[in-house]
Amino acid sequence: MTIKEKGYSHWDGEFIVKKFPWWPITRYGIKLTFMRKLFKFTLPMSLLPAVFFLTGIYISERLEDFPFLRGETSQFLQINPNYFKVYFTQGFMLFIMLMIVIFCGASLISDDLKHNSLQLYFSRPLKKKDYFLGKTAVIVFFLFIITLIPGLVFFIMKLVFSGSLKFFISYPWLPLSIIGYSFIVTGFFSFYALLLSSLSKNRRLVAILIFGIYMLSDIIYLIFRSEFRSHYFSLVSLRANLQQVGAHIFGQKTPYDIPWIFSFLVLLGICVFAGFVLKSKVKGVEVVK
Repeated sequence: MTIKEKGYSHWDGEFIVKKFPWWPITRYGIKLTFMRKLFKFTLPMSLLPAVFFLTGIYISERLEDFPFLRGETSQFLQINPNYFKVYFTQGFMLFIMLMIVIFCGASLISDDLKHNSLQLYFSRPLKKKDYFLGKTAVIVFFLFIITLIPGLVFFIMKLVFSGSLKFFISYPWLPLSIIGYSFIVTGFFSFYALLLSSLSKNRRLVAILIFGIYMLSDIIYLIFRSEFRSHYFSLVSLRANLQQVGAHIFGQKTPYDIPWIFSFLVLLGICVFAGFVLKSKVKGVEVVK
């Protein structure tokens, strides 16, 4: 009777490389975010500014039907690049983005660290870049709902309500500004959230860090500004840097008397630093083919 040696049997099949291996990660992250009770209330509320600004665009083309709005209010109803800049860079809107990021981004990596799931991810034919892309796409999905999509809808509906292409002819670069700033603010918040999510296994602690660091940077700026009267301390504030870059992209006067490129470099530096930290913190196993 033949006795075979018991040992490891190599698999002779082929790896099936999927076109979008990161998509299941994104899909699960989106599903998990929608399962949070408070988020079901937060997301609709975050769309209220978009509804308000869209209503303003409609009224601006029908001022004769709203005589009580003529006067000082009509200045706000002047639809131009500044109107779009106000929507994207107002402090309240950036705060809404922060809250959305807390709901969808705080647990993205921290939960994987808590449950030791990273080796399960990378024991499959999944590259590290696909893992990060899948996690980032969750944040991108939700932030685009309140940035890129409303911005483009504003522009299109302005053309529809006016019934002409005059607005497009006057500002042909505006759609690029909308797309560009949406990518910048979304990219920054994505790196920011993933960086902090990789530092702790506690999702609640990560949420506190995301909120606390953002607010603390603003408080520190306000303290130093009141003491030294220098706009350069705005580089400490995450909010101020996002507003400074946004104002330049939309062709408006920057709110702080410093070169906008400094604010852009600060945001870029944070993203680069986050990339290095994520690369070192998130480690898996090598798949032998």
